[in-house]
Amino acid sequence: MLHTNKIQRANKAAMDFSLLSEALTSKSYEKVADICDEHMLQVAAEGVAFQEDWPYAIHLLGHIYAGDINSMRFLWKSMPATLKEGNPEVIAAWKIGQKLWMRDYGGVYEAIRGYDWSQEAQGLVAAFSDLYTKNMFQLLQSAYSTISIQDTALFLGMSEDDATTFVQQQGWAVDSASQMLTVKKQPIVTEQKLDASKLQNLTEYVFHLEH
Repeated sequence: MLHTNKIQRANKAAMDFSLLSEALTSKSYEKVADICDEHMLQVAAEGVAFQEDWPYAIHLLGHIYAGDINSMRFLWKSMPATLKEGNPEVIAAWKIGQKLWMRDYGGVYEAIRGYDWSQEAQGLVAAFSDLYTKNMFQLLQSAYSTISIQDTALFLGMSEDDATTFVQQQGWAVDSASQMLTVKKQPIVTEQKLDASKLQNLTEYVFHLEH
């Protein structure tokens, strides 16, 4: 009887995703990865076979939102092959991560838009898309004094018209004849230093596009 009760308690813990649901409902997406990580460790320590019921797509997306690509890749490697091959939303989430890992900036947006996300994942994916666009804009702003409208649209995941309108709202100037944009630099805030390696990666990617 004691053994049976222990299994029942463990199974209950494995299925208790209330903290995760609260984080998604309150749009506290920065908490998703940690909640999933901690809960996975808990149920694994209790010997529960949780894999078939685990919200792997949300877990992957949580790491992606947090910018923790290494943890995302580790989670993917630990997943059952049946889920990696047979769960469409898990595959779609992994595709976003792959594009990030390969620094395929335009491909990230294609991966986001290329799947009809579940109700549970829609908010998280949309929030990541907005955050990613914001980060890409900051990188462009830091790395360039001028950049083509075409490249800007690629990095921001927008049409050329929408990208032009967006950056003009941020004070950038457009030269219609040359299809070039002049970047408006922002004052440097020491607390928000950008990773130099990201700037280098971005520069290399644009160089590749233009040659």
